[in-house]
This record gives sequence, structure tokens and C-alpha cells, in this order.
Amino acid sequence: MEKLWAGRAQAATSKIADDFNSSIHIDCRMYRQDITGSLAHAAMLAAKGILSQADLAAITTGLEGILADLDSGALAIDPTAEDIHMFVEAELTKRIGDAGKRLHTARSRNDQVATDLRLYLRDACASLQGQIKALLEAIYEQAKANQDAIMPGYTHLQRAQPVCFAHHLLAWAAMLQRDVTRLQDAVARMNYSPLGCCALAGTTYDTDRAMTAAALGFDGVCQNSMDGVSDRDFCVEILSALALVMMHLSRFSEEIILWSSWEFKFVELDDGFTTGSSIMPQKKNPDMAELVRGKTGRVYGDLMGTLTMLKGLPLAYNKDMQEDKEAIFDAIDTVSQCLGVFAPMVRTMKPLKANMYAAAQKGFINATDLADYLTCKGMPFRSAYKLTGQLVAKCIAEGKVLEDVSLEEYRSLSELFDQDVYEAIDLAACVARRTSEGGTGPASVTAQLQQLETFLAKM
Repeated sequence: MEKLWAGRAQAATSKIADDFNSSIHIDCRMYRQDITGSLAHAAMLAAKGILSQADLAAITTGLEGILADLDSGALAIDPTAEDIHMFVEAELTKRIGDAGKRLHTARSRNDQVATDLRLYLRDACASLQGQIKALLEAIYEQAKANQDAIMPGYTHLQRAQPVCFAHHLLAWAAMLQRDVTRLQDAVARMNYSPLGCCALAGTTYDTDRAMTAAALGFDGVCQNSMDGVSDRDFCVEILSALALVMMHLSRFSEEIILWSSWEFKFVELDDGFTTGSSIMPQKKNPDMAELVRGKTGRVYGDLMGTLTMLKGLPLAYNKDMQEDKEAIFDAIDTVSQCLGVFAPMVRTMKPLKANMYAAAQKGFINATDLADYLTCKGMPFRSAYKLTGQLVAKCIAEGKVLEDVSLEEYRSLSELFDQDVYEAIDLAACVARRTSEGGTGPASVTAQLQQLETFLAKM
């Protein structure tokens, strides 16, 4: 294939250099965006009298035919092309002749690739938001069905206070909702058209950048042509948002791994989302959650690689920027794959409520409520705290829980204890009394479910 820059160079590029320079194997996925941008550019050129109507008709028919053939598989992308832009232009010229050579008037590959990438990432972010929504829906279903399941809440991985399983799950929903809004914010900042910035300085042609921006669904145009072609902030911002998505999925994975272990046994994962062992027949491994946890580092690497690639670049475009696509595409693919398996894994996991409740009892996580009980009866909190701690130590030594202590034993420690102590330390009552907004009490959990329902309805 003849190079687009043929004329200046007197000798052919080395095959080794050609292979090293080529990006067709990476940016070929942007063929739809490249053709869409070219159609808008051609329409603008014709509207400004730079292209004839006959040329516009030929270019439009040619590009639409290329798109249809690529979609159907009738046309294969030439792996020897340097990039998707050169491939489309060469194929168009082959089909319609000289009219195809006029398409690139008043633009450069620099603004073309920047436009294609923004269009592609806009579509990809919309798709990822849809996948996060599917996971949020799975969390919503599990939370709504398990508002009565009491489990220990943890700090330092030590049993701390009782919570309902729904409340715990809704903490992950809160994080994922922020992930959605971060992607939306990143897209809003990205949604400005660099098309027409050309190589770096704009063009001498009388173009209408606002026309192409509107046709492509952008909110406006990049105001500085040098920034328009060299800006990759949007890649970094989206990568950062995706790294946070993976961090949340990784933390959630860690809990699922713990919960499904025999040491916890709070949930049972569906067989469809576990694997077995080649030697140990009893094993049921949470490999999907472990892989998500492992792939998180990959997305972190994509973010750090992009930041490092950009950190020393002068204005305007530099070939280093070709590295942006491999990183951002890898991150998108990885996050999409992880979300694709995570939502059904959460939807099909079975909470084991009896095990959760037993763990809550054995963890003495109602000790704070016992201390509060004494405080409400007039004992200073520090005194109540000390007495409760002594009682917990006694229960541990005797192999029983606070609920097993007789009223006589309680009253031997303080006359403030009465029959109502058992209501005070009942785990369900402990949960129900936490009525503060955002807490684990029933009214609060209902409100959190309603908020999530509203959020999902607006997506």
C-alpha cells in the first residue's frame, strides 16, 4: 500500500520499521468511528463549497459501502496498512477514484485519530455503565431479599458490630454508583471535538468545526488546536475511573472469597462461577473472584503506563501517543470482562443466613449495646465499658455468649441489670436500634434501597 506521505521520502521504509510503526492491529477496532467522522467531515466540506456535491455523493456512498462490508465481514482489514485511517482512505480511493483523495482536505491524521478515539471511548463508557447497572441490579435484588439476615460487621477483619447483610451489600452499591458518575463526568469533559484542529495549527480553508461537532454528537469544539491534537487527559481520566471500578470489584472479590470459605461460610457460590481441583475432589474454588482481584493490577498498569508515556511530551502531537490506545483498550476490555462475570456471580450466590447469625453471636458484637444499656441506666460509659469487657472475657473462658448469661449472673456484677437486658443485646434489636441516616436499621436500609432504585431508573 502506498504511504500517504509518499513524495517526500525517496526510499521505502524498512519492513522492520513498518511493523514497528504500524498500529492497525490496535486501532482497527475504531473503523466505525473513523468512517462516521469522515462522513461528517465530507458533509461539512461540501456545505462550505470545498467539495463538490458529486464528490460528496461518491464519498458518502463509498464510505457507507466500506462500513457495511466491514460489518458483514465481506471486507477484511489489510494488516499491512499503517493504521485504520490509511486503510479506510486507501480503500475509498480504490472504490471511487480521485474523489477519495479529496476527503482528507482540511484535516490531519492528528485530529482524525483524536476524534475517533473520543467517539470510541464515548461508546465504550456507555457500554461499561450498562454493565455496572447490571451489577447494581444484582446487588439490589440480593439486598432486597436479605434485609432480615444479620451478620457481623468488621473492622480490622475482627467482628465489630451487627449489621444486616443488605446494608453490607449496599455499601458496594454506593461505590459503584460513584463509578458510574465518574465515567459520566469524564465523558462530559471529553465530549468536545478536535476535528478541524488539523496537524496542530488549524487550516487555511474556510471550515465549520461547529457543524462537524454537532453532527458527531459533541457538545462543542476544542478551543485550542494544539491542545486538541495533543490532549490525552481524557484517556487518563477514564483510566483512573476504570482503576477505581477495578479496585471496588477487587475489594468485593476479597469479601466473596472470604465469605465462601469454610472458615466463614456466609455465602455459597453457584457452581457456574466456581471451579474444582485436579487432585482434591472436595474443592469448590472462587476462581472468578480471584481472577477479578488479579486483573485489577493490569488496569492499574494501564493507567500508570499512560501517565508515564505522557509526562515528558512537548506540544503538539508525538508518535508516543500511539501507545494510548493499547492501554485504554486493554483496560476497557478487562473491566468489561470482569463486570460481565461479576453481575451473574453476585445474582446467583446464596446467602447462608444461619451461619452469618451464628458468627454474629460468637463475636460478642452486641457488647457495645450492653455497655450502652448500662450507660442509659446511669453508669458512666467508661465504667460500663470496663464491666462489659470483663463479662466478655468471662463468657469466652466459659464458652458461652452474652445471651447465655443468666440474669442472676448479670445482677451479681451490677444491680442496674434487669430482665430488659436480653432485649438490649438481642442482635435483631441491636440492628433495629441503629436508626441514624445511612445506618443498618430497617428504615435506613429501606431508604438506601429506594435511593438505589431511583438511581437505576435514571440510568
